[in-house]
Amino acid sequence: MKLIKLPASLSQPALQAKQVQFNETEYAKQHDLPMYCLMERAGAAAFSLIGKLWPNLTDLLVVCGKGNNGGDGLVLARLAHQAGIKVIVLVFCQATQYVGDALIAYTRLSAIEVPLVHVDTQQNWQGLLHDFCGPLIVDCLFGSGFRPPLPRPMLALVEQINQHNAQVLSLDIPSALAADTGHVAMMAINADVTLTFVALKQGLMTGQAANHVGTIYLDRLGVETTTICPPAPVMIQGQNELPLIPAPLKASHKGILGSVLAIGGNLGMPGAIRLAAEAALRCGAGGVAVCCHLENQTRVFNGRPELMLAPCQASALAQSKSLTHARVILIGPGLGRDAWAQQLFSLVVLQQTTCVIDADALHLLADLAEPGSQSVVNANWVLTPHPGEAASLLGCSVISIEMDRFAAVRSIAQKYGGICVLKGAGSLISDGKSVWINTSGNPGMASAGMGDVLSGTIAAMLLQMPNLFDAARLSAYLHGRAADIIAGQSGQRGMLASDLLTQLRSLVNNDFA
Repeated sequence: MKLIKLPASLSQPALQAKQVQFNETEYAKQHDLPMYCLMERAGAAAFSLIGKLWPNLTDLLVVCGKGNNGGDGLVLARLAHQAGIKVIVLVFCQATQYVGDALIAYTRLSAIEVPLVHVDTQQNWQGLLHDFCGPLIVDCLFGSGFRPPLPRPMLALVEQINQHNAQVLSLDIPSALAADTGHVAMMAINADVTLTFVALKQGLMTGQAANHVGTIYLDRLGVETTTICPPAPVMIQGQNELPLIPAPLKASHKGILGSVLAIGGNLGMPGAIRLAAEAALRCGAGGVAVCCHLENQTRVFNGRPELMLAPCQASALAQSKSLTHARVILIGPGLGRDAWAQQLFSLVVLQQTTCVIDADALHLLADLAEPGSQSVVNANWVLTPHPGEAASLLGCSVISIEMDRFAAVRSIAQKYGGICVLKGAGSLISDGKSVWINTSGNPGMASAGMGDVLSGTIAAMLLQMPNLFDAARLSAYLHGRAADIIAGQSGQRGMLASDLLTQLRSLVNNDFA
């Protein structure tokens, strides 16, 4: 068995819970093994990881539910006890509720002198948790089969574990986190470390999961995932298997590289389009022309003479070389939604040019898809919504988007065409069928202008790469990787979107390391 720390350098699949269960069952059949053998392997893998991360552990509290996830914890408790660790097991069910493999694990643990505390009252477990002074609690309450809502008696328990001074190791998935979506309906365990088994669950890698999973480790338990039941797996992109930017021709010039027309920067919002335009330049665009509000032109072009000035009204822009010569159009950063913005947007959607649609332009696009309006579908654009903009595009609530980000990103790409990049922790990239999860980036990116830099990066990659999906995937990685480098140098707090520009230039010239 091989332990992998995430994110890994190689791309790999992330599966739904039912797909993992399918693989476990098929593996056991093919090797004529009882399923309990995998439970023993899971407990042993957890015990091995504890030995690596907490080598001097003397006291351990294992909190178990009644399912197979609880069975993994019971195996771990037995192994820890046999190694001389003082173990307390807090069991949130009656002995008669254990069945199948979990019952075997419970029976084997009951045969040795390990304190098994069955929860009868809230006071029962509260006192035990309060008195536990060890450095580690192992969470085995709910596994990947959890379905909300979290039972009311468990709410207080999860809250108490999250408030405890001990670190928390969750087995397979932090309890009450949805394995397929990363959604948390009410509350979930905040793990310091998650050890997941057989295959990565896709919900560990995106959305709210970032607040709960801590550092992720994967142990496949010897189970191969070559046979996977539908749907096709979500993929996690690794640094060593990213799409590549074609090498420039030695006789390249700005005409060969191509130009971007960047549209946005309405009154009071000059910074957004400036950040997007400069990001496109830094990532390799041959030229960038900016169409912004007349009163913002001085602010947008100040200190960056390489930017070109495009007409600021839709009627004039329609007749300009800035539009006809552009190989990529970027619209949205700071665009607004007034008459000026709507005229420019209406002009852009009539073009056959490859586009990046961001920010306010996404809301204008959503307006076109409303009942009674002309539906717009374009295979040549990349849409870059955050959850609020995604909700507008699909005509639903932000909560609905966050409940299943995978379904949302596919639905947007299917409804509008092209590629959708659903931003957030673990950004998702989809063409309506396949989904890739980006793992670069950090919380320091939660600041103004970061999305504008991403849209400019995508525009530049679209100039240089023949495939929209590859360009969007690589851009998401580069954007997050630039922020990770800055965080490593100076920390996450106070990171500015403009800080990424120099790092992005370095990354596109140095194989993304």
